[in-house]
Amino acid sequence: MNLFQWLKPPKRAKAPDLTPEQLRRLSELPRPAALNENPLRQQRWVVLDLETSGLNMSRDEVLSIGAVVIEDGAIDFGQPFERTLLRHDHKLSPSVLIHGLGPSAIAAGSEPVEALLDFMEFVGDSPLLAFHAPFDQHMIGRALKESLGYRLQHPFLDVAEIAPMLCPQACLRQAGLDDWTAFFGLQAEERHHASADALVTAELALILFSHARKQAMDSPAQLDQCLAKWRRRQQSHSF
Repeated sequence: MNLFQWLKPPKRAKAPDLTPEQLRRLSELPRPAALNENPLRQQRWVVLDLETSGLNMSRDEVLSIGAVVIEDGAIDFGQPFERTLLRHDHKLSPSVLIHGLGPSAIAAGSEPVEALLDFMEFVGDSPLLAFHAPFDQHMIGRALKESLGYRLQHPFLDVAEIAPMLCPQACLRQAGLDDWTAFFGLQAEERHHASADALVTAELALILFSHARKQAMDSPAQLDQCLAKWRRRQQSHSF
């Protein structure tokens, strides 16, 4: 690489081509709220699950978004969210065998810009919950950046971490969603479907919130702080 190449500014990603109406909607999205000290029952949560074309966080794409709301200490069944994203260049992959989203379903989906704007309007300023949240956070964040030029800054809490922290007696530290639903006797009508997985994750979260209150973790901020301490202990024990 020569000197002139070093002096060149880095290439920026192409800005998304949005309509005036889409730009208006984007500008009106509320700022995310910080995790607060109010009781868990008073917090509105959005529980998210994604179906993706694979597990490669740099290359694979979001195919569908499912989400439900926890509000006033209960799941609000009047506020479900589900979108399949239109992917013109989507190729059939082994993941279709799991999530069942074939080419016809994807071809009938919503344009990604519209679907993602709908989702962020649904989220509002609420924090998000997901099972194995780092994956969902990265994938939805990347989709928002590429389609909208939007930087996702909403707090995410990982139900896959909350569960073993609050219920160490289960001995299910690296367990999946099926393991935890079985442990608590929950019935999932359908699995590997974004909206169904979001619903069972929300049911699991409500059980865990009850355990958290019994362990003096009765606010989103307290729960997050305890998770951070628990995570450091787990990392120190692994060495």
